[in-house]
Amino acid sequence: MSKALSHAKIVPRRSRERGHGDHGWLNSYHTFSFANYYDPKFQSFGSLRVLNEDRVAGGSGFPTHPHRDAEIFSYILNGELTHRDSMIKKGAEGSQGDDFYRMKRGDVQFTTGGTGIAHSEQNESDKEVHFLQIWALPWSRGLTPRYHTKTFSEEAKRSAFLPILSPLKAGPGASAADEKAAEPTLPDTIPIHADFVMAAGIIGVDKRFKWTIGGNAVKKTQGRNVYIHVPMTKNGSAKIRLDGREDAVLGEGDGAFVSNVNAGDVLSFESIGEAEAEVVVLDSD
Repeated sequence: MSKALSHAKIVPRRSRERGHGDHGWLNSYHTFSFANYYDPKFQSFGSLRVLNEDRVAGGSGFPTHPHRDAEIFSYILNGELTHRDSMIKKGAEGSQGDDFYRMKRGDVQFTTGGTGIAHSEQNESDKEVHFLQIWALPWSRGLTPRYHTKTFSEEAKRSAFLPILSPLKAGPGASAADEKAAEPTLPDTIPIHADFVMAAGIIGVDKRFKWTIGGNAVKKTQGRNVYIHVPMTKNGSAKIRLDGREDAVLGEGDGAFVSNVNAGDVLSFESIGEAEAEVVVLDSD
């Protein structure tokens, strides 16, 4: 198959080359430098700063800890993860929105760290939880801390890439009222304070999806930085090919840096494994 985006540079990031820490209660793989893993070649990619693939044992989790000046989101792959902060008491489980939330597969929780916020993330069930923890760098510091949670349809992800995050529509100059309204550029997504789009798809065996760079939602149109990640969800049976390139075949846990692309370019994905492939797109300035 010929390359549709011959000008694009695609560099795989193999699962086995990621940073890795197994702490017993937490088994974590780091695409970028994080905690005790440091590699100067893998610090960030556009606004994308952290991509950890985590498994947390039942009855354990991350105790209360602070965040500041980062946009942080959790994408749940399997199991349950409970978020709490000091303002919300145990038992006050909420639904989608800004309040306490017990997350399960298909859910995304988003945190604007801004001027500072403290929370915990616990696996209160007796089964392991598997999720992606992703951080992006915001377009300005000192933002007002905020949470959002939202459930995204499995069925929709099986038909095409489903946008999950898109830039706050009001942009970097948003007023307090704009921040409170929290309107995203793309309807039915979570707003992020960055020129950044996240999408997810579940590509059936022998099926093809396409992603339009920029997701029709961004300000920076030239030289975007798109990271592709294939979570480890099918015991190694999922595999995709990017842009028809044999040197851009990704298995589970693998990712790829896609650069030298512009908004409007179309990147193709083929599912060539023995199981459907879950794929996350992180499209950054």
